[in-house]
Amino acid sequence: MTRRFLDRITVFPSVLDRRRGRLVAGSIVVPCALGRTGQTRTKREGDGATPVGSFALGQVFYRSDQLSRPRTGLPLRATRQSDGWCDDPGDRRYNRRVTLPVPSSHEMLWREDRVYDVVVDIAWNRGPIRRGRGSAIFLHLARPGFEPTAGCVAVDRAVIARLLAAIGPRTRIVIHG
Repeated sequence: MTRRFLDRITVFPSVLDRRRGRLVAGSIVVPCALGRTGQTRTKREGDGATPVGSFALGQVFYRSDQLSRPRTGLPLRATRQSDGWCDDPGDRRYNRRVTLPVPSSHEMLWREDRVYDVVVDIAWNRGPIRRGRGSAIFLHLARPGFEPTAGCVAVDRAVIARLLAAIGPRTRIVIHG
């Protein structure tokens, strides 16, 4: 029997604070943190905004020293200390996972603040990748108090396992502005 995954995750920004929102995935309805400057249809590298649109979900990265292998229909990869994500528009590896060290600007996927203990790659700025249009847009774990992100969508650690189990290769995330 084929396992049934959700077709869509929907993110609605709050009308009171566009840096926060509500994520709806089937029967899962949870608060989420969004970009520090709200949402945008014209994403640029470093603008702090969450891109508006409908996006595929890519690989899930998780810290195996912090949690057991998540159940999901998406491809999984245990994060290594040498994993990074290139955010340098001048680098040919822009908006891709890289093995550290690299001389160009990047984010570390192995972080001490634990917000990247689970990371789902939101396939923003793919096919083709346009330099300077934004990189490293993820669904990840929220900081205490749902502090704004640099452009990602972040949810509470307590719901991530349920959310991952509900999503698969055809699930799209729809982010409203």
